[in-house]
Amino acid sequence: MQYGICNLSIVPVRLEPSDSSEMVTQLLYGDHFKVLEKRSKWSRIRIAFDAYEGWIDNKQYLEITDENYNLFQNLPAVYASDLIEFIYDKDNLIPIPMGAGIHASDFLQHRYDGAVINGKQAKENLIKSAMMYLNAPYLWGGKTPFGIDCSGFTQMVYRMNGYALLRDASQQATQGEPLSFIEESEPGDLAFFDNNEGKIVHVGIILQDNYIIHAHGKVRMDRIDHSGIFNTDIKNYTHKLRVIKKIF
Repeated sequence: MQYGICNLSIVPVRLEPSDSSEMVTQLLYGDHFKVLEKRSKWSRIRIAFDAYEGWIDNKQYLEITDENYNLFQNLPAVYASDLIEFIYDKDNLIPIPMGAGIHASDFLQHRYDGAVINGKQAKENLIKSAMMYLNAPYLWGGKTPFGIDCSGFTQMVYRMNGYALLRDASQQATQGEPLSFIEESEPGDLAFFDNNEGKIVHVGIILQDNYIIHAHGKVRMDRIDHSGIFNTDIKNYTHKLRVIKKIF
């Protein structure tokens, strides 16, 4: 088995080994992974944090040993907590987004002097982190303030606060404890929404006073009730509520 680490700010992870293939998620600086298959240009990987699989360009990661991989598995995670920060690589600057893994900087021989967040935070801090992404444009597979999808948004908010969510909305819906009524929810709980076939396709974070923050066109705040999300711009429902989950 081979292993790798993301030593660049943001790297696309694609469905197929092609530059034109759909981006299904992203690696951020400091993410480590297993290499399941390596070809001349592309590697199929399994990301350590959420076991998500996809293809990345061989030029966009650094190979590490199994000892290094196990080290990162046991190393306490530390994340950049500002919208954009910089890693110092000798005399060069590498911009990194919020949520990048600073715990990897020493191993990569980089210096970081910016703000960090680490360890399990109080639940109210989830809302503070979520608001940092407000107005970030929607991007399928994205995980940064410069482009993010609905489940990437919830995963990153929870990750920075010490909680491990899976990557897709349908996967995240398998986690946590379901609530019977919206009145039982607290700010920071996750709300999931399904399509006409009953498949969960959307997720957002509950706020106070029957509001929700979610990625739909951009990261935005809308009203939520028993029916679903009411878009305050178009004055209509956009998503049908399926279940609310409390993550511990």
